[in-house]
Amino acid sequence: MPDQITYTEHAPDVLAQAEGFIRNDQPFALITSLMIKGGSARDCGSLAVVTPDGDMFGYLSNGCIDRDLLLRAQETLRTGTKEFVQYGEGSKNFDLRLPCGGSLGVLIDPSPSRSQIMQACAQLRGRQLAEIAFTPPADAGIGTKTFIYEPKFRLYLAGRGAVFRSVVEASAATGFHVEAFSPDADDLETIAPFTASEPHMLTWSSGSDLLSEMDTYSGFLTLFHDHEWEIDLLKQALSTPARFIGCMGSSRTHATRLDTLRAMDIPEEQLARTRGPIGLVASLRDAKLIALSALAEIAATKPNATYETTARPLSTSRKAS
Repeated sequence: MPDQITYTEHAPDVLAQAEGFIRNDQPFALITSLMIKGGSARDCGSLAVVTPDGDMFGYLSNGCIDRDLLLRAQETLRTGTKEFVQYGEGSKNFDLRLPCGGSLGVLIDPSPSRSQIMQACAQLRGRQLAEIAFTPPADAGIGTKTFIYEPKFRLYLAGRGAVFRSVVEASAATGFHVEAFSPDADDLETIAPFTASEPHMLTWSSGSDLLSEMDTYSGFLTLFHDHEWEIDLLKQALSTPARFIGCMGSSRTHATRLDTLRAMDIPEEQLARTRGPIGLVASLRDAKLIALSALAEIAATKPNATYETTARPLSTSRKAS
């Protein structure tokens, strides 16, 4: 059995992999979950790509059917025929059960629309929603399904010290696009392998555009013990439509922080967007656990990044704003 699966989480990353194959004129099969009944490890619209050599990027289950999908995708690449396969309840594949129950319907397409993929990748890079339609074979019993994909979530982090370093590393491991700022050169050197671009040296004279690219698919955390670094950054963040804004520190510190922003004429409805103290678990003293707690709070407030058009119809031309 092949064992060449890269468990890529996010649809924009899978689509970027497919875009690379297209640019290099390399064949691949696109796998998409079109139908889910009952429990499932992944959402409808989840993606994976498979090469003729058996490399798979992305996944559609928690390991129970992915290797079977890999083999089937290789076969479709040999035959050139798309396939719709159902697992679980109502499936012909009695030897491949879904432990979570229910059923999963999957499209395997050895010749997916390259123009759709290229357009989707361009839209996602431009921080726009991307829409892709998937049409199974006529005998599948279901019609065309269309899914909307959000741009990859960007997490902007400002801070210094152990917690800052731990949150940066954990955020990168989670698959977020990480941008980071710190006044500490050693911190910047340590976190550089985990950020999407070169970390920025934060100074008292840093410009007001550090957070100007934050959109509704972005979040911002301040991770300082010396909280005087926070105020200007928070003022910047609150002027954007960022989905999540949070701060490290005690409840008393957070109240003082809000009073300072209030004195700068920040409206109450904007102040209400600022979460603090950050984290689902209170009074932690371990940097890595604080990082886990903070990311858990973001996860608890972040909606799914993939959805069917019938569930949430939105124009793909809508800019993340």
